Amino acid sequence: MANSASGMNVDDECKLKFLELKSKRNYRFIVFKIDEKAQQVMIDTVGNPEQTYDDFTNCMPEDECRYAVYDFDFTTPENCQKSKIFFIAWSPDISRVRSKMLYASSKDRFKRELDGIQVELQATDPSEMSLDIIKGRVNL
Repeated sequence: MANSASGMNVDDECKLKFLELKSKRNYRFIVFKIDEKAQQVMIDTVGNPEQTYDDFTNCMPEDECRYAVYDFDFTTPENCQKSKIFFIAWSPDISRVRSKMLYASSKDRFKRELDGIQVELQATDPSEMSLDIIKGRVNL
């Protein structure tokens, strides 16, 4: 693979949508996929602010890898409204080995393109990215 050491190219649209999620809060989540032919990370799905965590998890294919960012809103024990941006590397056990390797080798470079990620999560099955896990990572 030509680019495996440095990772894939990243479509500018990925960066623009992430900035909108981070600063304007236009989206609840963004799911990204690698287009192997184009050697590029691209947007797969975008979730509106009204969408729930269940809507987000339902967008993740059960047999294909994806990257995703999720803007998680929560209330602290002191009753303060906060949010954290999660980066989730979804790599299901049943996905192709080549795909898992490609996503693993490209993850760090892709994450560097998305400035403002606060929490990272690696998941190989839905239980590893359940809402309870997300809440646990923000100490709720």
